[in-house]
Amino acid sequence: MGRTIVEKIFSSHIGGDVHAGDVVMAPVDRVMIHDITGPLAIEKFHEMGAIKVFAKDRVVMLFDHQVPADSIPAATNQKNMRKFALEQGILNYDIREGVCHQVLVEKGFARPGEIIIGADSHTCMYGACGSFATGIGSTDMGFALKFGALYFRVPETIKIQGEGKFPDRVTPKDLILSIIGEIGADGATYKAVEFTGVAFSDMDMSGRMTCCNMAIEMGAKSGIVPPDSTTWRYIKERKPDIKEFSLSSDDDGIFCNSIEFDVSTLEPKVAVPHNVDNVVPVSKVAGTPVDQVFIGSCTNGRFEDFREAIEVLGNNSFSDKVRVIIIPSSKEEYLKTLRAGYIEKFVLAGALVEAPCCGPCMGGAFGLLAPGETSLSTSNRNFKGRQGSTEAMVYLCSASTAAASAIKGEITDPREI
Repeated sequence: MGRTIVEKIFSSHIGGDVHAGDVVMAPVDRVMIHDITGPLAIEKFHEMGAIKVFAKDRVVMLFDHQVPADSIPAATNQKNMRKFALEQGILNYDIREGVCHQVLVEKGFARPGEIIIGADSHTCMYGACGSFATGIGSTDMGFALKFGALYFRVPETIKIQGEGKFPDRVTPKDLILSIIGEIGADGATYKAVEFTGVAFSDMDMSGRMTCCNMAIEMGAKSGIVPPDSTTWRYIKERKPDIKEFSLSSDDDGIFCNSIEFDVSTLEPKVAVPHNVDNVVPVSKVAGTPVDQVFIGSCTNGRFEDFREAIEVLGNNSFSDKVRVIIIPSSKEEYLKTLRAGYIEKFVLAGALVEAPCCGPCMGGAFGLLAPGETSLSTSNRNFKGRQGSTEAMVYLCSASTAAASAIKGEITDPREI
């Protein structure tokens, strides 16, 4: 019987043949904690009587949700986490590098065939590097910090076959929104989603990260792109000594579902309030006034996203009726964007550019919405109250659609600019 890529990853870690549905205790290669969920994970770690983490070189800590600290409780949490990092001798990027998921990938901590866990639901983004990566709760993280392993039920896999080439100003964000709209918010619950086909093999790492990042929005345990030359090139830039190997699903591997998407017929999409799977063509909501546009987050805060926005912006300015907030997802992405001259163009066009962090995405630090306001965002969730007031509205879109809408002051098809 053939195996899927996820079954192969678990089999290699267990040292035996495992299949979807098996419950296993698997060792993990990397764990990540941040400033929101980290304090509780550390508390659970101590409650279990733990003294030292299982392997200090496999734990990564950073702060991104509330940085710089925006309240005394946030400052206190970060102070306590810094103390824990010093005591344990673990790597702490603190507030210096940016959003956790982007930083772990670009620092080379996500590699093909690994099992990676993080105390954050969008940990599944690391699947762009060929890892099985998944978010877990703080109690499970406390256990993993102590033992370096965790119980898993090996998930079944849904195959997403992407074919064709993207039309102008249609992006991987539009594709993943389309996929979520078809599968539904719970249609992939506790399943892995494998992204394959020409559309994905032609896709750059940034686009793959966007798609894997949002696998959780259809309930998936993880999203994964089989590693190929694009993957290895990206990883070798960060870890030159890593040795390539083949890792893919067998031709006779068993998938619980297989869905094909032709991206050549795709048009810009928007997820409308208050669910990510409530996806419509941009034409259906075009003309909706917006008060704030946010381009950033771990989903779409990379240089490639800002390049899309700049191409749409051209010589235009942003509407003076809109607050435009732009936040690169990491220091590395910020510097690439800065050196390309994009930061200056954004500022001159009327945007507020912030240092790398989660920003408005979680609605915990700044960029909050007042009752009755509307946000258009390149982030990953539009739940009620996600970016401020429960009486506000959040729409999700690509960087191209966000830029076009920021120019017009209303939701706009980027192909019209």
